[in-house]
Amino acid sequence: MRRDAIADPWGARTPYGPGQSWPVRVDSQLADGLTEDDVGRWVPTAAVLHSNGDGLELAVKDGRLVGVRGRAADRVNHGRVDPKDLYGWQANASPDRLTTPLVRRDGRLVEASWDEAMGLVAGRSRALLDERGPSSIGFYTSGQLFCEEYYTLAAIAHGAIGTNHLDGNTRLCTATAAAALKETFGCDGQPGSYTDVDHADVIALYGHNVAETQSVLWSRMLDRLAGPNPPSLLCVDPRDTPVARAATVHLAPLPGTNLALMNALLHEIIARDWVDHDYLDRCTVGFDQLAALVADYPPERAAEICRIPAARIREAAALLGGAQRLLSTVLQGFYQAHQATAAAVQVNNINLVRGMLGRPGRGVLQMNGQPTAENTRECGADGDLTGFRNWANDAHVTELADLWNLEVKQIPHYAPPTHAMQIFRYAENGSLRLLWVSATNPAVSLPDLARIRSILSQDRLFLVVQDVFLTETAELADVVLPAAMWGEKTGVFTNADRTVHLSEKAVDPPGQARPDLDIFLDYARRMDFRDRDGQPFPPWHDAETAFEAWKRASAGRPCDYTGLSYGKLRQRAIQWPCDAEHPDGTERLYADGKFFAQPGYCEDYGRDLVTGGPADQNEYRAFNPDGKAMLKAAEYLPPREMPSAEHPFALITGRTIYQFHTRTKTGRVPELRDAAPEVWVEMSEQDAKAHDLSEGDLAEITTPRGAVRARVRIRGIRDGVLFLPFHYGYWDTDDPSGRHRAANELTITDWDPVSKQPLFKTAAAAIRRAEGTR
Repeated sequence: MRRDAIADPWGARTPYGPGQSWPVRVDSQLADGLTEDDVGRWVPTAAVLHSNGDGLELAVKDGRLVGVRGRAADRVNHGRVDPKDLYGWQANASPDRLTTPLVRRDGRLVEASWDEAMGLVAGRSRALLDERGPSSIGFYTSGQLFCEEYYTLAAIAHGAIGTNHLDGNTRLCTATAAAALKETFGCDGQPGSYTDVDHADVIALYGHNVAETQSVLWSRMLDRLAGPNPPSLLCVDPRDTPVARAATVHLAPLPGTNLALMNALLHEIIARDWVDHDYLDRCTVGFDQLAALVADYPPERAAEICRIPAARIREAAALLGGAQRLLSTVLQGFYQAHQATAAAVQVNNINLVRGMLGRPGRGVLQMNGQPTAENTRECGADGDLTGFRNWANDAHVTELADLWNLEVKQIPHYAPPTHAMQIFRYAENGSLRLLWVSATNPAVSLPDLARIRSILSQDRLFLVVQDVFLTETAELADVVLPAAMWGEKTGVFTNADRTVHLSEKAVDPPGQARPDLDIFLDYARRMDFRDRDGQPFPPWHDAETAFEAWKRASAGRPCDYTGLSYGKLRQRAIQWPCDAEHPDGTERLYADGKFFAQPGYCEDYGRDLVTGGPADQNEYRAFNPDGKAMLKAAEYLPPREMPSAEHPFALITGRTIYQFHTRTKTGRVPELRDAAPEVWVEMSEQDAKAHDLSEGDLAEITTPRGAVRARVRIRGIRDGVLFLPFHYGYWDTDDPSGRHRAANELTITDWDPVSKQPLFKTAAAAIRRAEGTR
């Protein structure tokens, strides 16, 4: 079905009722003038411009991508396609694709051969290893590569080199999801399934603007709302989003106060005994401590902190407490906010207290922000050890060393793997001298950009950037490596409900561009990495052999892939764990009330939710000897940067449905570029009047770190809050400085103490009409 996905991003309704299968609706888009009869072949893949994991097919004609359509039989989308994916395939053919390596000579990037470029990278790596050791080298990767590429990068960084400094930009979007799952269940892994939407009678969305971040999942929810016996919706978001407008109850707390609100909701649920005591006794530990803490958070206290009516909090609690089938979802409104992990854990707590886990319609989805964020976590490319192993468990490290045939001491486990913000701090102080950035653009996406530009521009830092376009980050590099895009290489990726898709190569990459996997393996061979028997490491040589190696690494761990193969995935997408016991995959985790939380098996021993202080194995064993789900509580504390007389607003950043991350791809697609070409600032009508601003005015937004100019949009956002989309960088602006449009010029260098996720939703800001525009 062809549609104008800009004007109608969610498409026509196909209503259905509880317990029914979501009806099929196949969306498609082909190049102008083409019909499906003109297509030479259709190549299976999955969506790459959001985290939903929709199954797609790419249309190929004469060696070129010419369109896309949804896969009707796919369990995730039943044929529907997000607006970004309907048009985004056009970015592959952009005329400014990187097609040859670049190296910096006399201050300028110039074309070079692969031998010269990789020789420079390998030569600098060897010199640093000899002079300064493994900790002088770091890697910062993406949430958009394939599983095989992440696993290879983890093996090279943690295994061959022995550096602790490997993380991904998933630190910015999904680190709190992983942390919250570990704190509650002892291990990462989403308990729920998208099919829970088909059964739930209450869906609670916490900081999750699903309408714009996962438009196909929102279509599924809209179709339930349009059918018989629709679910009730709870929306927690300071903005008046499409989700908020459809909600039964909308709570709009002041940014930075999510934890106080969650404590109050739990207070009401426990005080009114909307509690499954049998489930708590059998399956959890920590209820008494949780109940004691939230007893101090009646709705009146939270109302004062969050600045929302106590009656609305009680209404929301009654909705949650009366649910028979409760599905809870969480995303950046919690993950990127103050006390992020503590607040996200309370979402888990509500479902556990109510016994809402492991059955149809009863689940939790701590969502991801990127298409392959789940793979970074599974493979160990995000600050964790491969296969959800515990870096503090010597037996787990030994197991990984044996798997890789390396000495145990080669794998760093003297401290937790380094998180992204600390990696950039090490680059700033000079202890890290080579930083390899792959498939991400930190010069736009990280907070406090003036500082980040300064770090990336240092003469002493050797910056390698592996990407498909000359991004703002690539322009600062010493070596730029041209990479293949989605559709130009083969690999698997896994979405937020553990669904694994195979993405097959459809066309050749342009010029000399190469798949990321090939680049990483080329580096390993040039470095002559060897295992303890003297054999080349890593031993695999292409995508499928890398996948088979990853399967062995996942064996016996929660994310077990051993029952999967490329051949099996060509038939359909499957949810992990998929092994001999679960040959068809696993729809929901913890259906039997058993968790991945046993002291000798768990991925993490947990942290104090307020300070981030880690527990050791003995403390964990004493608290949770039987490996149950853990109910953890935390006191609310005010944010470090609060609104003031000089900066009276709370500034939050976020996404729009038509753009993705820093617009590297979507900004090069005419339909998507034109749908949202420029940054804007959203504010309430009352605040606009108070500051003499009208719709469309050019305003200047300032924080203690910088200033951004944006057109005013007057919307239903709560008073005292400003919203800026973070997508807009500098490469396509007419502004010579280019630095008046990136939201992260304004955001603060601060992160959650548990997940280490940067806080993009707690800056204090001011707004005024831009000078010279009256």
